[in-house]
Amino acid sequence: MTRFDIAVVGAGLLGRCLAWRASRAGARVVLYDAGGHQGENSAAWVAAGMIAPTTEAIDANAEIVSMGKHSLSLWPRWLAELPEPVFYRNNGTLLLWHREDAGEAVRAQRKFATQQLPIEQIDSARTREFEPALGTRFPEGLYVPNEAQLDNRAFLKVASIALAEAGVESHWETFVQDGALLDAGIVVDCRGMGARRNWAKLRGVRGEIVRLHAPEIELRHMLRLLHPRCPVYIVPRAEGKLVVGATSIESDDRSPASVRGVLELLTSAYSVLPALAEARILEFNTQVRPALPDNLPSLHFDHERKVLHINGLYRHGFLLTPTIVEEALEVLFSEGRWTSRWPCLDASRPVEPSGDIHSSREMQACLSS
Repeated sequence: MTRFDIAVVGAGLLGRCLAWRASRAGARVVLYDAGGHQGENSAAWVAAGMIAPTTEAIDANAEIVSMGKHSLSLWPRWLAELPEPVFYRNNGTLLLWHREDAGEAVRAQRKFATQQLPIEQIDSARTREFEPALGTRFPEGLYVPNEAQLDNRAFLKVASIALAEAGVESHWETFVQDGALLDAGIVVDCRGMGARRNWAKLRGVRGEIVRLHAPEIELRHMLRLLHPRCPVYIVPRAEGKLVVGATSIESDDRSPASVRGVLELLTSAYSVLPALAEARILEFNTQVRPALPDNLPSLHFDHERKVLHINGLYRHGFLLTPTIVEEALEVLFSEGRWTSRWPCLDASRPVEPSGDIHSSREMQACLSS
């Protein structure tokens, strides 16, 4: 008799959310992850936790925007069901640009208009009203209402507590080799870059972030600078902390942040908020995010092996995870017989994973800590 209904391999943001929601839906779930319970080795650890579907429309396609909007509606409900509060704010995003980059603002507005997305053009007075810390540096801007962000690291930590409360059997610091036996009816592979051997076209996209402490700067909104090369974002956190990022480097290099990357981030952020000159640097960090050629996520169910493969969240982890989890649960509870409202998440569409993680019917146990 199968002990577990579902075995989830990989407990980054997606894996731990899927295990949590599947258990709450009544499944018996076991979870394996090579890292610790705080998720410090996951791509989600080095993130800004932004849920900004309209802003993402500048560079992403309509499918990402649509999935992101749905996630934005799900996040408050999920957070309300956690055992501890997690910092969350949905005041929206301010898009800003320097005079020489006005073309980027025109490009963004065209993208928004094409998808009929809600934005508000604001003048200098309204910009200062939204964010007094900006002063008179920007004569105009764009306001995107209702976009949100949450504390990524706090969420990963509290989610691990929620897993225990939901009855998920979690095996932290446990590496699952390709071909390992997992005593479950269905296996879900959420390993991200850890599954690279099984996805021929999976690539790494390196991200670099800086965390600052600037208690004298009180930001109410997320800020994004429209720039052709370094579209930096500044995301306020509780207790005067800020997350600064933007880099998407085509590389699977996991080494520490480069001097060039940090200089570009800080110089761009300083051009938005000169008061950052007195901020204290808390951390430089990097991570590599899994991406497929079209930069869209993929959800594929292998009927023969009873394995659900999910990968390719690119830099949209927090933006897309609730939607993908919701779709994955439909696949799992319908045993793969499901057609998604989003084409990239159609579990029946052909993709390339080789399915080297197998169910308990096929392979012998091969777990190593």
